[in-house]
Amino acid sequence: MTRILVTGATGFVGTHTLKALGAWHNVELIAACRDPGRLPPTFHGKARVGDLRDTGYVETLLDGVDVICHCMAWTSLWGQRDNSRRLYYEPTIALIEQARARGVRRFVNVSTTSAAPSQAADALAPGIPRSFWPHLNTVIAIEDHLRDHAAAAMTVVNLRLGIFAGEHYGLGVLPILLPRLTTHLVPWVARGSTALPIIDGRDIGRAMALAATAEALGGYESFNIVGPEVPTTREVIEFIHERYGYPKPHFSVPFPIAYAFAWLMEKLDPLVPWEPLVTRSIVHLLEDVQVSNAAARQRLGYSPRVNWRSAISAQLGEMHTRQRTSMKMYRPIT
Repeated sequence: MTRILVTGATGFVGTHTLKALGAWHNVELIAACRDPGRLPPTFHGKARVGDLRDTGYVETLLDGVDVICHCMAWTSLWGQRDNSRRLYYEPTIALIEQARARGVRRFVNVSTTSAAPSQAADALAPGIPRSFWPHLNTVIAIEDHLRDHAAAAMTVVNLRLGIFAGEHYGLGVLPILLPRLTTHLVPWVARGSTALPIIDGRDIGRAMALAATAEALGGYESFNIVGPEVPTTREVIEFIHERYGYPKPHFSVPFPIAYAFAWLMEKLDPLVPWEPLVTRSIVHLLEDVQVSNAAARQRLGYSPRVNWRSAISAQLGEMHTRQRTSMKMYRPIT
């Protein structure tokens, strides 16, 4: 019996990971969360309730744990440098160090295909920090720490996930971008020709479960994880336009102009009562990544099942009932 701890068990990645692992044999699930009332109704494992910022909680959290699926994340698409470090980087590093000290065999980490667009096809390549996106730098710094400290005693499996979509959604491109499209001020970038590697939460859950249980892994392993088909940004927005009536952009700009315009919007932010129309982090997410599941298919047995159109439809169905106002570009600070 393998005991698998899932941190952030009530979040987007954590919820789908618990559901996927619930179908595995010879696995005992432990959910780390702050509110067990938000755990999926199908969850029948144990809950260890607490806050990863509490060192006393972390010291007892790993009792008997063989594998950690680290799904907890505090995230931001704009600013929040100090909060990103305090709420995500520091608790994650403390958890990694405690895992090594307690003899945890495997640590599964969640990252992003946007960590290094210019070399994204190689998931083992180091991420490229961006000064304009503090939280991306936090994600890359955690990757670097895991890469530098992986050892035979604790295997690290780093999953660079595509753009999140699907049920139980959280902060992501679609909840931020779609309300901005309604202003008719957001342009195509590079005519919408770049890839947008959308992945449904159910496929993320399957990938996490495979990363936690696959044999013949060791040291530091890293994989790109995307859906069965990678559409272009234009295909995605045209689908949303035709199916749900959101307006399409009326003009196109190249990436250098998009970055310059986003920089200007950021500079104007202190002078206006609303968040920037666009930021350089959003432009960065639209850069071409050219990723595939080839390595994950070969080493993990990962084969995605949910088409990007189905993932978007599931998310927009929730958005129309849950999202009464525009979503902030960072998770609420609690």
